[in-house]
Amino acid sequence: MTYSVKEIFFTLQGEGYHTARPAVFLRFAGCNLWTGLEADRATAICQFCDTDFVGTNGPGGGKFRSAESLAAAVAACWKDPPPDMLCLRQQIVRTAGPDEVHQPYVVCTGGEPLLQLDGPLIAALHAQGFEIAIETNGTLAAPPGIDWICVSPKAGAPLVQRSGNELKLVYPQPPFDPESFESLKFEHFFLQPMDGLNREANTAAAEEYCRHHPRWKVSLQTHKLLGIP
Repeated sequence: MTYSVKEIFFTLQGEGYHTARPAVFLRFAGCNLWTGLEADRATAICQFCDTDFVGTNGPGGGKFRSAESLAAAVAACWKDPPPDMLCLRQQIVRTAGPDEVHQPYVVCTGGEPLLQLDGPLIAALHAQGFEIAIETNGTLAAPPGIDWICVSPKAGAPLVQRSGNELKLVYPQPPFDPESFESLKFEHFFLQPMDGLNREANTAAAEEYCRHHPRWKVSLQTHKLLGIP
């Protein structure tokens, strides 16, 4: 299989349970809910995406003709987190243990990563010593072997992946009611305020909801607040 990759880069995870954890981001090209072209946004199933996943021209991006070559490219981006990065992490969240900080960690995202992430690539990334996370819209079933599954459901799209570690609902997202997801088999539930012109109002609404529904926590896009990739 040839893998189409928009970009590969080292940063801090910006969202959800692992906020501020050092990670390599492996962003696949392509999505099944939007072409990524602005001309098609108004007719897309997902109309609020804020990510460029079109093409293979980002840093570290390209066409990879084997799982091993892509895993090697991911491994080449990993580096032991420098002191300033660890200090930044400690300012944002709980202090991580040394095993978590130094365990190579890759976040497979997109677009929609499950269009391309398969068994051979999972095996190749594990062989490079990586813990593997995905951020998926949940419309496709995840193959076995992924270490951390984060599902972000989208209104108007089927939810096939109904279990995992983390459910992260962009909020508000009519007609979704967060309570309707609470019976699903996830360990953590997050509301992430929808970005855009109404970001402040959406953040206040998410905060208010979580105050009255303690199973949910607010997830902020801290990478945008900090100005990092």
